[in-house]
Amino acid sequence: QVHLVESGGGLVQAGGSLRLSCAASGSISSINVMGWYRQAPGKQRELVATISSGGNTNYADSMKGRFTISRDNAKNTVYLQMNSLKPEDTAVYYCNLVYRGVYWGQGTQVTVSS
Repeated sequence: QVHLVESGGGLVQAGGSLRLSCAASGSISSINVMGWYRQAPGKQRELVATISSGGNTNYADSMKGRFTISRDNAKNTVYLQMNSLKPEDTAVYYCNLVYRGVYWGQGTQVTVSS
């Protein structure tokens, strides 16, 4: 069983920054891929960014340059630093881990006011 707990969401003004964290626990290997997805009201869940345990990253085009994904393998934790936030970044952000299956966190709300 894998458990993911996100934190760091909240309300921020446009142009501001937030840092999300996601801690993984349970039966996981040190070799895995973790990432962030988001879902805005009325829209499908979309990729934000992923990072492998080796540090290889992948970003959605619209996030490049504003968002940075990182991880601490010793803590099984992935982070998402979000800068220059826009109202259209408002969404529920979900942590994701892929290791012998796909696991999701409960989500954390990010609201960007104009």
